Amino acid sequence: MHCYECALQDSATPAVAACVRCGCGVCLKHAKVAEQLVHHDAGLGQTYGPRAARRVTCQTCHDAEASGQVRHAG
Repeated sequence: MHCYECALQDSATPAVAACVRCGCGVCLKHAKVAEQLVHHDAGLGQTYGPRAARRVTCQTCHDAEASGQVRHAG
């Protein structure tokens, strides 16, 4: 798989991950990596694990999430 963003610029760069939101391949340059707390049900509430998980998105999805403009198709 190649990076989608690089392919748009006529470059064939190997992807190192896939965007968790849209599934596009992303290279190291275009990958946006963040921590995500992992929560578990605990009685009537939730608790968080001792370590955060890694979450990779492409630039487009990262920007959409940061702007609060993410909508689900339906």
